[in-house]
Amino acid sequence: MIATYTLYKVVKKRRNKKRQEKFFKRNGGLLLQHQLSADEGGVEKTMLFSAKELNKASDGFNENRILGQGGQGTVYKGMLTDGRIVAIKKSKKVDENQLGQFINEVVLLSQINHKNVVKLLGCCLETEVPLLVYEFIPNGTLFTLIHNGNNEELPLTWNLRLRIAIELKGLLAIWIQNISSQANLQRKVMFTAGVVLAELLTRQKPISSAATDEDSNLSLATRFLISMEQDSLRNILDPELINQGNEQEITAVAKLAQRCLNLNGKKRPTMKEVAIGLESMKLSSVQSTIPENFQSPSHIEGESVVFSDNKLYMDN
Repeated sequence: MIATYTLYKVVKKRRNKKRQEKFFKRNGGLLLQHQLSADEGGVEKTMLFSAKELNKASDGFNENRILGQGGQGTVYKGMLTDGRIVAIKKSKKVDENQLGQFINEVVLLSQINHKNVVKLLGCCLETEVPLLVYEFIPNGTLFTLIHNGNNEELPLTWNLRLRIAIELKGLLAIWIQNISSQANLQRKVMFTAGVVLAELLTRQKPISSAATDEDSNLSLATRFLISMEQDSLRNILDPELINQGNEQEITAVAKLAQRCLNLNGKKRPTMKEVAIGLESMKLSSVQSTIPENFQSPSHIEGESVVFSDNKLYMDN
């Protein structure tokens, strides 16, 4: 009986190992290893975690450890063997046709070290779906700040929203330095930037049920673009922002978000243009030809993650 049990354990271990090797290759592990070996210091910046280590860290991905769920996957709270508290994201299955882009983004994100970006510590590719390991932010995320009601200690005033928008400028500068030759990824980042700006303006979730049945299945990006095209920004704007005396600044940010969300990627502004646009918000007055009360914003020529005390998840 002892011999049989021992043989069973050995066979099971071998099967698990082969299964993990299969997942590792399918999820782009060989490509990641190649990129790390070609990039000096890359191994230190991108850690490869084992499935066993992350399974233990998350208590078998216990439901009690779930921090949040979204369209891209589920995030669990975990503790590594060295005592570090981390956020483990269990991603959705990666399209094998996009493995190259997925791995490029993992390497890029792991190399970003910015005060406003939650650090990507590494990943695990030997599981059925990729696992991404981030630093843990105890005080919540930008999503929490925007969507989970009013915070008396940190009210979401227009000045705070504008500050968050301006902070995007620094993040965009990082992307300009790192992905200037990757046009597809640049366009993806600009979609991301537009959604964040729309969230700040509307305080609505990127994907959620809207107030009416007619557009209940539409994303925030789509509903925001429709409102801009119909000259009805006020209808989708967060009521708390109306009549605060910041019409010009609010409209300017809305126009910038509209351009970033343009369905035609080629017509979206460059990251440099967005950075300049956000930087201009620091000026005491914003030059604008927009009439008051948010009328006709779309008629002007040329206009078509996890955050805590400034932290933002840059999700691939």
